[in-house]
Formats: sequence, structure tokens, C-alpha cells
Amino acid sequence: MTEILNIKDLTYRKNQKSILQDVNLNLDQGKIVALLGENGAGKTTLMRIIAGLAKNYRGEVQVLGDSETALRKAHISFTDNLSGFSDATKIKEVVKFYNILFSDFDENEFEELRKFMKLDPEMRLSQLSKGMKEKLIIALTFARKVDLYLLDEPFGGIDSMARKKIINSIILWKDEKSTILISDHFVNEISSLLDEVVIVKDHKIYAHKSADDIREQHESIETYYESLYADEEAE
Repeated sequence: MTEILNIKDLTYRKNQKSILQDVNLNLDQGKIVALLGENGAGKTTLMRIIAGLAKNYRGEVQVLGDSETALRKAHISFTDNLSGFSDATKIKEVVKFYNILFSDFDENEFEELRKFMKLDPEMRLSQLSKGMKEKLIIALTFARKVDLYLLDEPFGGIDSMARKKIINSIILWKDEKSTILISDHFVNEISSLLDEVVIVKDHKIYAHKSADDIREQHESIETYYESLYADEEAE
């Protein structure tokens, strides 16, 4: 099986504070992997480093063997918060920009995803609720045909019924060789999708396990994850 992500001895500090330390992680193609950890554990920072957005780290990050930032970015679609667009921008204008910027952007695929998400292309970003904006971001992310998708807490504002519908459809939106790394608080809701679980704790990769192994040894993936913090909460 082809290795899609290889991180070696990654250390990242910001404002003299250690965020990530001696992180090593390998992911294979075709997997759906949860990235779990408490708020502030460094999950978003790790994704931003992989995506080439966070700089000044020590160590090596390779995506399909490419370590140079521009080459890495060509393999990755990362959930963008759309902060680069003004509130007056229409959805159709965001799509036009993506179509120009990313050669791997499939406008027909986006149109299918837009309909699935029930988004009006004439709506301006200022008119979108938090949940609607998250739906737009997910549609834009999966409309790109790439090797690695990085989803950073993509469902926080989406109502539970729509969230379940989207989660159940994610596996249909990726190529069988593509890998998804997803950070999310709704562990139980995404657990059925997962092939592997990666946990960031104490600035490091605390655990990297097969989802099937966790299911065999524990009541659920969420139960396993919560058990890692049970002793701390008891203190």
C-alpha cells in the first residue's frame, strides 16, 4: 500500500510555547483517519503544517514523497474558512475563484455537492449561517480531486440531521486512493467511517491505532478516546 503522508520528528513552537514535539506519523492511501485531541492539543496546527500554511517548524513533512511546500499543496485540499473573501461575495463568485485557482477543481462535482447541501449560488457569504458556510466549505473542499483531504472540525454549526447525512455521504465523495484526515468532536457520529484513529496528547502523537482494533477492545471509539483522559479528570 502506498504511503501518502510521512511526518518525521516534527517540532513546532509559537511564542516560546511548545505546540508539537517530536511528532512522527505515517498514513497510507485510501484511509479515513480521525485526528482526535483536546482543544489546544495542536490538531489544527498539525493540519496547517501538513497543508503548508504554518511555517518555521523543525522536522520533515512529505505528501506522496514531496516535501517542498508548493508540491505538497498540489496534493491537498484543506477546509478553508473563506476569510479571504468579503462578506458581499456570492457563492458563485467563490466557485469562479476556486475554478481559476485550482486546476483540480471540478465545477460539475461542486454543482452536485451544492445541490446536496441545498445552497443557493446567488447567496452572499453575509447571508449564510455558520452551518450553511460550513456546508459550502465542505462542498468546495471535496470538489477538488486530490490525494489528501484535511477536514478541520467541519461540522460544528451544522444541525444533527444534516450532519449525519453529510457524514454518511463522505465516503462517496472521495476517490478510493484518496485519504481523509478529519478532526472532529462528534466522535460517535464519524466512527463508522474510520479506518484509523490518531490521538494528539501532550504535544505528541499519543496513539495511532486501527479503528477495528479499538472496536474489538473497547465499547466504542469514543469510549476509548474518553478513557485516555479519565485519570486526569479524577485528579
